[in-house]
Amino acid sequence: MDNQAEFALVGIKNKAAAQTILKPTLSFWQSVWRRLRQNKLAVFSLFFLIAVLLFALISTAFVSQNQANQFDTNQVNRYKNLPPNSGLPIPGWNGYSKELGSDKKVDFYKTNHIKEHFLFGTDTLGRSLAKRVVVGLRISLLVAISATAIDLLIGVTYGLVAGWKGGWLDTVMQRIIEVISSIPNLVVVTMLALLLGSGITAIILAIALTNWVNMARQVRNMTLTLKERDYILAALTLGERPSKIAIKHLIPNMAGTIIVQIMMTIPAAIMFEAVLSAINLGVKAPTASLGSLIADAQNMLEYYPYQILIPAAILILVSLAFILLGDGLRDAFDPKAADE
Repeated sequence: MDNQAEFALVGIKNKAAAQTILKPTLSFWQSVWRRLRQNKLAVFSLFFLIAVLLFALISTAFVSQNQANQFDTNQVNRYKNLPPNSGLPIPGWNGYSKELGSDKKVDFYKTNHIKEHFLFGTDTLGRSLAKRVVVGLRISLLVAISATAIDLLIGVTYGLVAGWKGGWLDTVMQRIIEVISSIPNLVVVTMLALLLGSGITAIILAIALTNWVNMARQVRNMTLTLKERDYILAALTLGERPSKIAIKHLIPNMAGTIIVQIMMTIPAAIMFEAVLSAINLGVKAPTASLGSLIADAQNMLEYYPYQILIPAAILILVSLAFILLGDGLRDAFDPKAADE
């Protein structure tokens, strides 16, 4: 008895506590969000893009396209090429700028007896650059998101059919993709411009009809892998229709790949629209997009650099945010990145 009294039970005393699962059970999307939050740049990009999209939507009630295009022909010489003016004594943002042919800085607003403050200055016709940038941002986002939506619809449907059917049909469909991929985008844009005229519709169709092939390839590869899984075979055995299997099983399980591809397609579409506007195949005047604003101001870069730097900076920031978010989502959807 004395020997037993010298020993004490060590270790876990509460067996119920030992069996408690300390790590919370997370769903797939909760796990994705948890991994995404670890990427600070991706989270910042997500909230930045949400703010940009909300601003673009809300601004339609305050800044119309007609307001951005409107100018007084009798007041052009008075209002044209005004420097940015925030109304505060901020260097470079206070209405002062160098006169052409002189190193002396003057207050152009005071010289021209202008009491208004143009936050981003004005262009060569005296139009508010801030209003044109707001409208340009809306147009660029409209073009990119519309083209990506068409890309999503065609690419996912095409990839699902090719991957599910397989065989000779898959071979033919892949050869069609290779033919489309070999056609330069500029050729498609030029042909559509001849048929539909240069404008937003032609640009959206040109981007959508050439960029969907990447989505189709990604979806087709995922379909070839997923259709061999046990739960797909079980659904087929139970008599589920292929269309229902695609909606209930295939698309949800490849949602990560699709979302990442979308995040990479949107900035590519924004930049492509800007390139088209730079070579006069994009949005035509007086309609403004970020690309057309850059194209219109490139000849004035030496004298009025703000006219090109402001829309270019916004274009770069929005595109970079989409790319960083897409990179973060790719890591978040990667099962190998799951917490141990």
